[in-house]
Amino acid sequence: GVRFLDRYIHNREEFVRFDSDVGEFRAVTELGRGIAENWNSRKEILEDRRAQVDTYCRHNYEVVESF
Repeated sequence: GVRFLDRYIHNREEFVRFDSDVGEFRAVTELGRGIAENWNSRKEILEDRRAQVDTYCRHNYEVVESF
């Protein structure tokens, strides 16, 4: 299947990520804990990220597959 992974990095260290297979943000480090909790509590942010797998990933996958 197609997967969307949105990683947030500061000083070359990933601290939070959104994984379309999980459907929510996950903290990778302690720095990301509060951010993940905040973003997961905001419905509009979660809906936007969940839609990315269809609007961005699947669309681009289909374009590449057509070649």
